[in-house]
Amino acid sequence: MKRNQSGMTLLGFLLVLVVVGFAAFIAMRLFPMYQEFYAVKSSLKGVAAEPGVSDMDPAKIQDLFFRRLYINYSESVKPSHVKIERMDGGWKMSVSYEVRRPLVGNLDVVGKFDASEPLTRRAPE
Repeated sequence: MKRNQSGMTLLGFLLVLVVVGFAAFIAMRLFPMYQEFYAVKSSLKGVAAEPGVSDMDPAKIQDLFFRRLYINYSESVKPSHVKIERMDGGWKMSVSYEVRRPLVGNLDVVGKFDASEPLTRRAPE
């Protein structure tokens, strides 16, 4: 009785290895962009948790935000990307920015990120 062998050939294995390697390469290029966005969101939440932030001057709020970003080594967010506007009970802080990173050759990856947080916490009395 003759049995057929089954399994993956060397060529099939190399093809799978190339696809997995390319996916890992793209993930390594994208991870820092999303890590920085997480730092932006956590900095926004940290500023929103500051006591009395709803009564602060916008320049002071922006200074607190960029101090937190500096700790997280964020380089893509600039003061022109931050918008602070008045709302009922405090402020609303929005951050909108783009990040462009080289991928392969003349191909780039562009990430567009937006985050906002209401700043309504009052000072304790």
